[in-house]
Order: sequence, then structure tokens, then C-alpha cells
Amino acid sequence: MYPNLFYFPEWFPILGGDPLTSFSVMMMMSFLTAGYVLKAGLTREGHNADMAWDLLFWAIIGGLIGARLYYVLLHYPRLLADPMGTLFSRGGFVWYGGFLLATALVVWRVRQIGLPLGKTADAAAPALALAYAVGRVGCFLVGDDYGRPTDSWVGIAFPNGAPPSTASAISSQFGITVDPAMIERYGEVLPVHPTQLYETGISTLIFLLLWRLRGHGHGAGWLFMVWLALAGAERFFVEIFRAKDDRFLGVFTLAQMISLLLVGFGTVWMLKLRRGKGTASG
Repeated sequence: MYPNLFYFPEWFPILGGDPLTSFSVMMMMSFLTAGYVLKAGLTREGHNADMAWDLLFWAIIGGLIGARLYYVLLHYPRLLADPMGTLFSRGGFVWYGGFLLATALVVWRVRQIGLPLGKTADAAAPALALAYAVGRVGCFLVGDDYGRPTDSWVGIAFPNGAPPSTASAISSQFGITVDPAMIERYGEVLPVHPTQLYETGISTLIFLLLWRLRGHGHGAGWLFMVWLALAGAERFFVEIFRAKDDRFLGVFTLAQMISLLLVGFGTVWMLKLRRGKGTASG
């Protein structure tokens, strides 16, 4: 894995001595990907393509702040123990938190500049799918958000991950009981499900499907609801393999519960918007 691409020289302002992480680069690439795909979508709908960058700005603000706040609330014991360190550390972002706040800010901005919400959402759907696929590559490169230990052919070890995929880290940080036979076979560093790549692959397929469906004859906003339902289903599925410590609701993780809500919401609105029966506000 390649968590750090290089280190800034000590004389470099502000960032001197700090690493340029592969995660931060892929996050930037994710936002740029979203911007260019959204630009193409707005152009197709006959709107000013440059508005894509305006909306992207608000998506970035909401995405970063929301993802951070979700992580902090999810790990509130760390916040109580070290408030400043938890709030301002370089790691710790959660997709759903970023998505929810970014959506709120983008909807506000769309209303403010007078774009049709439904058609803009449809233009954004493929952008969200592909941007998510790109962003998960960053998680893979830095060794974050990996899955449970596995001895199958798909298993990949993250000796320098965050945290490393060691038996002790997986047990202590995620509460997962590691099979002693795996430790005997592989040693302390265990192969795990590369769930980041699962998400990249599935989200890329979702993007291709959405791109093909752009000319749908349904109500405005239908394509976005397709993405919402598929993205929720994808996340629910991948969470089965994830190494997680937030299984507060029986066998389900918090992300799975949110995923089910998104699948339900998206499916209901897909049915309502079929063949122009309704519209998501334009």
C-alpha cells in the first residue's frame, strides 16, 4: 500500500515535514471527477456548465464538515478524552455524514441560483457514483476501511494500514474474534477483505448503468433515486464484510441501517416518478 506519496520539505510553508497522503490526492480526484461528470450532465440539460463548479464548492464544504462531524459523534469517547486532537486530526471521515450535509447545502444552492432541482439531481447521480468509486481507491491505498479477516484468494494484508490488519488490532479496535488457525497460518498480519475495492468495482458498475439511463423518460429526479437505492444496497452489502465497531443494532451496523432507509426512500420515489407521473421539484 502507499499511504504517503512523499513528504514536504521542512522549509515548505505550513506543511513542512508533513506527508502528502494518497487518500488526500484521491479525495481531490474524487471531487474533480464529480465536477466534470456533473458539468457534462448540466450541459446535456441545457444549463450553464460552469454552475457545476459552484455546486461542487458547496458539496466539498458540506462533505468535509459533515464527514468529520459524523466521525466525531460516532467516536464520542475519543472526543471527550481528546477534544482538540479528535476534531483536528488528519484522519477520520465518514461518507454518510458528508453526503447528508453536502446534499443539504447543494439543495440550498440549487434553489438559490434557480436550477431545477429534479433535473440537477439527475445530472448529479452519475457524478456521485463515479466520484465514490474514485474516493474508495484512496481508502485502499492508505489501508483504511478494510474488511474482516479472510483466507480466500481475495484477501489482502495491510501491514501499514490505519490500523494495520494485525490480529491484535482487529480484535481490540473492531471487537472481532480472530480464528487462531489464521494466525498460525499467516502470522500477526492477516489478509482481509479489500472492501474498498469491492465498493470501487460496484460503484463503477452503478455509474455505467446510470450513464446509460440518462435519457430516461421518467419524471425529473428519477435517475437520482435509482442511484440512491443502488448506492444504499451496495453499501449494505459491503458492510457485511467490513471490519466495524459500530454494530449497535444487533448484527447490523449503523451504516447498514442508514442504507436501508436510503434504499426504501429511493425505491418509493422511483415508483412515484415513473413515466413522468411526478417530479422531484423540476
